[in-house]
Parts: sequence; structure tokens; C-alpha cells
Amino acid sequence: MSDISTGTLFIVLIILILLSGFFSGSETALMTLNRYRLKTLAKKGHRGARLASKLLKRPDRLLGLILLGNNFVNILASAISSLIAMRYYGEAGIAFAAGILTFVILVFAEVTPKTLAALKPDLFAYVASFIYTPLQTILYPFVWFINLISNKILLLFGIHAIKASDDSLTADELRMVVHEARQFIPGKHADMLLGILDLETISVEDIMVPRNDITGIDLNDDWNDIVQQITNSHRTRVPVYRDSIDDTVGMLHLRKVLNLFTKDELTRESLESLIREPYFIPEGTSLTRQLLNFQKNRRRSGLAVDEYGSILGLVTLEDILEEIVGQFTTDSSVRGLDIHEQEDGSYLIDGGTHIREINRALSWSLPTDGPKTLNGLILEHLEMIPTAGTSILIDNYPIEITRTDNNAVQTARLMPPLNTEANIEEESTEAD
Repeated sequence: MSDISTGTLFIVLIILILLSGFFSGSETALMTLNRYRLKTLAKKGHRGARLASKLLKRPDRLLGLILLGNNFVNILASAISSLIAMRYYGEAGIAFAAGILTFVILVFAEVTPKTLAALKPDLFAYVASFIYTPLQTILYPFVWFINLISNKILLLFGIHAIKASDDSLTADELRMVVHEARQFIPGKHADMLLGILDLETISVEDIMVPRNDITGIDLNDDWNDIVQQITNSHRTRVPVYRDSIDDTVGMLHLRKVLNLFTKDELTRESLESLIREPYFIPEGTSLTRQLLNFQKNRRRSGLAVDEYGSILGLVTLEDILEEIVGQFTTDSSVRGLDIHEQEDGSYLIDGGTHIREINRALSWSLPTDGPKTLNGLILEHLEMIPTAGTSILIDNYPIEITRTDNNAVQTARLMPPLNTEANIEEESTEAD
């Protein structure tokens, strides 16, 4: 190199630093690419995305190629900078050149290009893929040898580099993706997607109509009472039993009954002929599983039972779908949901209302890992049947019992959660 002019060496050094920046930036860009966007573009025929996707199938080879090129240009740049320094300062200039080159490479060939690549990975990655694809073929013997040694070392730690990395998402990760994508999709659609993801964590107990709120038809009642129940029913399908819901005979589709009713052919015998055998659901069944079971068995409703076979409540297909799309009707009394906002900002809520319904309606976070209804939550907290006027605080939510009857809380007044941080600051100010 003694015959090469200093100006030429400076030009070569600048080119090497730029190449180092390219290798460093493209490495970051390719490794931080959104894999799902990459797959989407590749399926649409984007050539750069297809080449990048192919390169990323073997990240060990890609990294071997990038690091081979990056280290080569860095070492060559170090040698040239040392030669230039020796021409000006002799052997004492070598240390000076090392310090200057370290700073230049750190700023212009590492931090800056990698930051840019992290912010705009597509800008680097797709361009780099056109360069790396033929370069990988040309330098394959060197890359193969480097990977051979590297992969053998990884095997000592039980890591198989050839196996493709798992790009699948867990439910929690997918939920986070939906939250982050709210700016690109309508809010209602995002809520529906989140509702689908939540089905696996919700059981039929969380949405069923409690046993005490089930309205059915007792075949042992007077015939006129039965006809009145049919005409006044809010549901299309109702359970039919004798004396007690535990002695359920089956389910009755009221639309079929009304056909006979309009033809004046409805009798006790014709009514019983329309009863379909009951369908029972184990209490811990997840909504995802139950939705599939409804589809498989061609049913739209069922009775939830505990381990002893006792009926706990009524579950319908509509109840499950409402977990995804929200309420189908504004008539909340159909499901026992009764929330009334008061002038002071509090809410008067029926004790039989599901806690999940309250949380969803008011965007609250009352605990749902225990009792399913507001009444159950209060009784579990107090461990006794409260009297009207009793006030408690559950998870920072002030609750006042306004009416109790039949060993249960019928209605309660709930206030929005207290501002804990504000309370702490206020107490601290008073103490000062």
C-alpha cells in the first residue's frame, strides 16, 4: 500500500466506513422487521419482501454473512487508518488513529445507521435483501464454514440454530397487537376481536342467567297460567319443568307454540309434543368450547349444571355472542342487568347483575376471579347478610347496600373508584 496515495486511502477509508454502516444498519433492519407485514407483502408479490423472507428463514446464515462483511471492512478500515496515521505521525500515530476510528465507526457506522434502521426498517431491509441474496451465493463457502463452527458451539448449550424461530403469537400477545392496531381499525371491530380472544378465559358461569332468575314453564301449573307465561315471555326458548327447575323436562321453542296458538290448536298435549330434550352444560365450560358445542349439537340454549347435576343457570347462544358484539338490545331487564345512574354520579345496581356486565358497562375493574354477581361479591367480602345502609369498600370502590331481601342483596349503590393517588397527596398535605 506504500504506492497508494494518501488521498486515495482516505477515499477508500470513507467507502469502508459507509459499507460498515450499511452492514450494521441492514442487520438491525432485517432483525426488527415486522414478520407479519413481511409475510403479507411477500404474498402480494413484493420482490424485496420475498427476498427478505427467504433470507430470514436461515438467520444464522444471514448473520454470518453480515458479520463477515462488517468485520472485514472494519478490520480493513483499521489497517488503512493506521497506515495513514503512520505517514503523518509515525508509530505514535497508531494509537491516535485507533481512537479517532473508534469514534467515527461508533457514530457513523453503528449508532446512526442502526437507529435509522430501527425507526425505518423497511427502508434498509428490502434494499439490503437485493444485495445479500447474490452475496450469500458468492460467499457461501466462507459463511458455511463460519456457521458450522458457530452452530456446533450453540449445540453445546442445547440450541439448534437450524430450526426456524417460532413467530406464533400467544393470546396475550395477540391481544396487545389488537390494542396497538386500534388506530388502523374501527374501535368496534377491535372490541369484537378482543371479545373473541376473551372467550377462552370466560366460563358459562360468568354469563349464565342465574337459577333464581330463570323464567320457565311449570307443566303442573294451571293451564291459563301456562298460556299467560307463554304470551308474556321475553325469551324465544324457555325451560319446561314439573314443580321445580331441577325436574326439567326439556326446552320449548315459543315460536312453534305461537303457530298452534294462532290456529287455536294449542292444548296441553300439543304443547308437550313440542318439548325438546334438555341440553346440559358443565359449569366450568369455556365460552369458546361451548360456542363450538352449540354449533356441533345444533342447539341455541342449555342449562348449566354443577358436579352434582344441580341446575345453576341458563346459557344461550345469544349470551355468548353478546360477549363478542355487545348487547343486542337496550332492554337490560332481559338478562337481569339493571344499572341506573344517579344525579350524584353513583350507580344503583341490581344485586343479581353480573360483575363482568358492570365492568363492561361502566369501564370499571371490579374483581371477577371470585363470585360472579354483585350480591355474591358483597356477601363474600362481608361474610354475612348485610342490612340496608351498610357501607363497604371493595377494591377501592365504595358500595352502599340499599335493599336486602330473601337473604340476598337486592340493590346497592356504587360510586366510581376512589383516586388513590389524590387521596395520598391530600393526606400528605394535611400531615404537613
